[in-house]
Amino acid sequence: MNKLLNIRQAELCDVNRIFELLEMYAAKRIVLSRSRDDIALFIGNFVVAEYEGEVCGCAAVRDFGNDLLEIRSLVIAPAMQGKGVGRAVINMIVEKLRCQRDKWRLFALTLQPEFFRALGFTEVKKDLFPEKIWSDCSKCSKRDCCDEIALLMESE
Repeated sequence: MNKLLNIRQAELCDVNRIFELLEMYAAKRIVLSRSRDDIALFIGNFVVAEYEGEVCGCAAVRDFGNDLLEIRSLVIAPAMQGKGVGRAVINMIVEKLRCQRDKWRLFALTLQPEFFRALGFTEVKKDLFPEKIWSDCSKCSKRDCCDEIALLMESE
């Protein structure tokens, strides 16, 4: 599998596939919906996973400043779940951060905390990230009954 899996920086030609993957999970209220225009505007924040040349997963990193970053829009095609694709995507993001920054704090709000714990993230309180709360959570339909867990990884 690993020889056929490629994790790379997203390109504009990936916008439609990223949109399709996100919409599949946004319909289930697992991730927030994003428009094609928004994805295109922030394509530099995305990495994609390709298996046999087809995009089968993605994630984006949002930089809030002050060395605070968020993993968002992490989705893997249903047929590829449980095969290490999500792990490979997150590992690439973390490796990129280690090469580009001395200090960083990377967080995720997720319904799958065990996935992130297995990658070295630690559970924390959501109120550590007021930037996220004001930016996205205030607009979310689940804002008054959020079921997501906050997890954090920090540079060493």
